[in-house]
Amino acid sequence: MAAPRPETATGYRVGGADGSRFDPAVLYAAAKLYYLEDATQADVAAQLGTSRATVSRLLSEARRQGIVKIQVFAPDTTGGDDLAGRLAAALGLASVELSAAVPPAPAGTGDVMGSVLAPAVGRVLAGVGLAPGDILLVSSGRTVYEVSRFELPRLPGVVVAPTVGGTDQPEAWYQTNEITRLVAERIGGRAMYLFAPALPGPELYQTLQHDPSIQRVLHLWPHARCVLTGVGAPPLLRAQAPQFIDTSSAALVEAVGDICSRFFSRSGEPVTFPGSERLIALDLETLKQVPVVVAVASGADKVAPVVAGARAGFFDHLVTDPQTARLILDRA
Repeated sequence: MAAPRPETATGYRVGGADGSRFDPAVLYAAAKLYYLEDATQADVAAQLGTSRATVSRLLSEARRQGIVKIQVFAPDTTGGDDLAGRLAAALGLASVELSAAVPPAPAGTGDVMGSVLAPAVGRVLAGVGLAPGDILLVSSGRTVYEVSRFELPRLPGVVVAPTVGGTDQPEAWYQTNEITRLVAERIGGRAMYLFAPALPGPELYQTLQHDPSIQRVLHLWPHARCVLTGVGAPPLLRAQAPQFIDTSSAALVEAVGDICSRFFSRSGEPVTFPGSERLIALDLETLKQVPVVVAVASGADKVAPVVAGARAGFFDHLVTDPQTARLILDRA
């Protein structure tokens, strides 16, 4: 009979038949020695009576289970002043999380923005305390899409759902179900899809009010624990917008921006447009009832809508880059 593996002989593995679960006490002991007492992996192996390979697996599992939490902070690009704190105070927000500086990039190179903002978004999401079964809503839009393409913290069991219906435009950032899928995949959550157009015609809208698959998602909205949303620029200044929005409409002249495809004025009042009563999107009043709303925005065209949205109470956490933060602070 073959000799047992060291880790099984010493009781380091317990539980599942695949031998993938370690005793939490052993995980803690290995992590404490390595991270808090500066022991090498060889030292840890000697003290625990196992191999260095097993120690490496113990440390990886300790990180996966949350026994060890590692934070990596971007270098201070604010010149030593508390830019984030001053901006949070000026806007009345619970927090402002600054990313690293967004490097210059050719027009339309969104992946640069996403790779810079995603770590800051991840830090905020990790701090929310989302548990299995909690609902995380995500908006459409270029910024949230680009963030969703990069690593985010693991939040297993969290339900991810869109805040707005879709469009037939080819750009990925208008495809809310695709953004939902990406975010759910990144965090290890469970995606719930909304198979409905953002602005259906009158007859289809009435039909959708009685469609169980659509209502199942809409009924999640009032129970959400967190929303991750972009902040749209003033509609009349946009080069691109969802097709269901007529950016030349006089009704949108007062709109300074939008959140979840719901437009608002500089005073934070909702701005409607022809057909908006049929819009399948999270409304602003429901949004304000969600415990944690994280807005992510970058660029000079987002300054006015961020200021107006924050003062209206549409979000309580902001993720942005230092340059945009300074522009917002000058306007706030």
